[in-house]
Amino acid sequence: MSHETRQHHTPRRQPHRSPAGFARWLTGKLRSRLAAGVTHLTTGSGPTLDYSSPPGDPGLFGPDSMCWKVHADFTSMMTGGISALMLQALHPLALAAVWDHSTFRTDILGRLRRTATFIAGTTFGSRHDALALIERVRRIHLGVSGMAPDGRPYRASEPALLTWVHVAEVSSFMTAHLRYVNPALPVEAQDRYFAETARIAHMLGASDVPRSRAKIDAYLLAMQPELIASERTRELVGILTNAPAPSAAMRPAGALMFNAGVDLLPDWAQTMLGFERHALIRRAVARPGVRLVAPVIRWALVNGVSKRALRRVAATSDADGSC
Repeated sequence: MSHETRQHHTPRRQPHRSPAGFARWLTGKLRSRLAAGVTHLTTGSGPTLDYSSPPGDPGLFGPDSMCWKVHADFTSMMTGGISALMLQALHPLALAAVWDHSTFRTDILGRLRRTATFIAGTTFGSRHDALALIERVRRIHLGVSGMAPDGRPYRASEPALLTWVHVAEVSSFMTAHLRYVNPALPVEAQDRYFAETARIAHMLGASDVPRSRAKIDAYLLAMQPELIASERTRELVGILTNAPAPSAAMRPAGALMFNAGVDLLPDWAQTMLGFERHALIRRAVARPGVRLVAPVIRWALVNGVSKRALRRVAATSDADGSC
């Protein structure tokens, strides 16, 4: 390099050259990496939704709804979703439909992602996207039918079966919310949540959907005689246990989430699945572990789905010039 070239060459200033700048850069990189690892578990299957538009669209429920509050926390929803899958699998007809018509045995993460997309889209998506998701799933259900191992026919569109799948799901989400987000949530607020989410179940074709805490509890009690922990059920649980992590660094978190999901199951369901033996040890590890990890995940998901949806709804005031 010539003397003249050296004279006119100005090294590019690094944005993190100062200690404070470096700290901000490192924090941003860490947040991005954590967010990528977390969202890898819930994206990549099913339709891609834009939660940022159209401006002012509140979706089916809006930010003042209970389902926005309950579904906004990734950690509790993840543990609740794992618990819901195991609870749903205790119903022989629900399990037969998944067994015969799903790729869960070879793509369990895909199954989790599609469920996550449906929940997020119907909760936080625009009205158009939410209705399109519901119609898409409703059409898929119409093509799912067959014969269970016990000789009974099943149809995924059967209203009572849809009710079971729905109740197993929302009751698990609420249990997770009470344990890891707001243990003091009043029963009246829980009733609002179950009433709101019943709307989705009805739109999918479910019937006699319980819409309160008391009716959810009564329904689960009444359903117990119909539930079976079969070899197929145990195989599904084994697949969940060994679900692949997006990276080696995420494996401990995956194991923690699985055990927290087991811990969310009702005691009778844990007994049916053979989990009661180590229940006390699992509780002692999973609950404090999730409470330790949850704030980190919330910090990483600073631009998560619920945050983008909130900005979308608030954008109406900017568009019309009001305050």
